[in-house]
Amino acid sequence: MYETTPKRLGVVGTLVWDTIRYRDGQPEQVEGWGGVAYALSAFEAALPDNWEIVPIVKVGSDLSESAWRFLRSFPRIDGETGIRVVPELNNRVELVYTGPERRTERLTGGVPPWLWAELEPLVRTCDALYVNFISGFEMELDTAQSLRNGFAGPAYADLHSLFLGVGSSGLRVPRELPSWGAWLRCFDAVQMNAEEFELLGRAVGDPWALAAQIVGPELKLITITLGANGAGYVADAAFNSDPSLWPDTRHRVATPRPARSGIAPAEDSEVMGDPTGCGDVWGATLLAGLLRGDQLEPAMAQANRVAAKNVAHRGVSGLHRHLRRRLSTEEDE
Repeated sequence: MYETTPKRLGVVGTLVWDTIRYRDGQPEQVEGWGGVAYALSAFEAALPDNWEIVPIVKVGSDLSESAWRFLRSFPRIDGETGIRVVPELNNRVELVYTGPERRTERLTGGVPPWLWAELEPLVRTCDALYVNFISGFEMELDTAQSLRNGFAGPAYADLHSLFLGVGSSGLRVPRELPSWGAWLRCFDAVQMNAEEFELLGRAVGDPWALAAQIVGPELKLITITLGANGAGYVADAAFNSDPSLWPDTRHRVATPRPARSGIAPAEDSEVMGDPTGCGDVWGATLLAGLLRGDQLEPAMAQANRVAAKNVAHRGVSGLHRHLRRRLSTEEDE
């Protein structure tokens, strides 16, 4: 029987106003909310019924009214606690696709990062955290370290845009992650895509070997989205799929032991459509499954299926209902 008081999942990230331009033969462009909106949509669809969603987001004053309207469209979102309107212009991104999974990304505007003094009272109301580095400027490393020390619940992070610098005219350019070891120690589980994983392992040549050395009592799990090939993972040998137990091993001395690794292959690699937000949907669906009590590999397989469903839907308008239909079909099977 579920508890009468819902558990609360804090979702730290950035709401971005996207302009998406496709390759020849595709619709001219799509405009609308993106960024952390994809993860919010997936959590709305996939979280167990005894959880509510607490976005922890700074919104530029130029788009604040639109952001409020968007957040109020989600039945399970607490749209008041963690939303802060700031005077800066909201993040806007132009995405131009040059291939099925390749694109250029250009950023304009930008809300300021969170400080720990701002985050502390907000995360204190949460039972678990999902940190989605949409802009890469959601927080500085010292704030992430304070978050690690000051938040007692499980913390999962999609590191995505920490691997992106900002070039001329706002063009996002891949980069190696400065102080990557310190960043990884700030979370119980992290996610990245294949290109980011290669950047992480560039110093040693083999990212899988590096990941096996990194995981332990602090960082317990690294997941890697592999596009049409599904997703992979590297986990500590003692990894437990129950996020509520993740904080128990923090600050323990690491002991040498083999890591676990594996691949959850995609079931349908031929899905065509808009891949924007697939990694965000994947990570949110995975964490929702783990919070529901699923084991890691089945939760990854479900995340693959739901992310593939996202490809068939353009933008985030109505996305949570679209994804919920996929999950409902699985429950009926």
